[in-house]
Amino acid sequence: MPKQLRSLRWKPAWVTHMGCLAGCTKYLKLDLSPAWLYGGTGHAFIINISPDACPSGPTAWDTRMLFGLGSNLGYKPEVAFGLKRGADFAAKQEAAWTFVRERIDRGLPCYGWELDRPEFYVIYGYDDVGYLYRGPLCQEGAGPKPWQALGDSSIGVLEVYSIERGEAAPDAKVVADALDFAYHHAQPCSDWRYPRYAGGPTAFEAWAAGLERGEAHRFGQGYNGEVWRECREMAVEFLKEARRRLPGKADAAFDEAMEHYTASRDALRQVVKLLPFQPDTHDGQKVKSPEGAALLRQAAAAERLGIEILRRIVGEI
Repeated sequence: MPKQLRSLRWKPAWVTHMGCLAGCTKYLKLDLSPAWLYGGTGHAFIINISPDACPSGPTAWDTRMLFGLGSNLGYKPEVAFGLKRGADFAAKQEAAWTFVRERIDRGLPCYGWELDRPEFYVIYGYDDVGYLYRGPLCQEGAGPKPWQALGDSSIGVLEVYSIERGEAAPDAKVVADALDFAYHHAQPCSDWRYPRYAGGPTAFEAWAAGLERGEAHRFGQGYNGEVWRECREMAVEFLKEARRRLPGKADAAFDEAMEHYTASRDALRQVVKLLPFQPDTHDGQKVKSPEGAALLRQAAAAERLGIEILRRIVGEI
């Protein structure tokens, strides 16, 4: 029997994972600003990129912290996961189908990976065939996506989530845990990244070198530029909100961190203006830009200072 959560919407965002979380938490009537969601999960401070600016960068990393830290914000996730290369993949697909229907029947919002293109989509319902979804290029809804087709792609990842209300942590814990994670993710040997990808200030340097040599994917350059600009926009706003919520605690450190992340944000804004996203470009097209590389190195310098201040804030609150 078909079932829909009609008011569940995806919030348009370059980071589609966060757009889904924003839509799901709004559906659950959680009072979270975009900045508090991006910042409290740590995502606002993340960068993950390969030297050729492959468009996989924004999603090809271990994102489990979105759920560990998300619990601080007052939501609890559950996941159904499988890999196409696994011998039990058909059973995983059926388990995911059961998982989503049970959660939607309980009124819990869901979302998943690659309902259409390689991005995240909210799952607002189902029918006898499969999943009904909303997201990039289908804001008003699409589907059904046959449940036997989910994860059966060249990427081969089956990943669906449900979200329900939980108990939010105190603001100081939200901020400390998020900034502590951001600091550790930015280190050169972080366990949160996969081979070939870089994070933290090193990522900006690697990205700059690839762009300077003319090795950056034209599509990936524009896409990564928008994703990481959006994150740094949210980083600045999260630091502002955290300072307001924690008056008298680390005020000077918050101000200094805002200065550095504002510099990074502004450099990324200029990169996006110089090399805007071009959706019709293909993976074989490359781009070279010494000017863009110089801006990315400015972001690297700012974040090298900023990440240390985040650590100081953790110690002071």
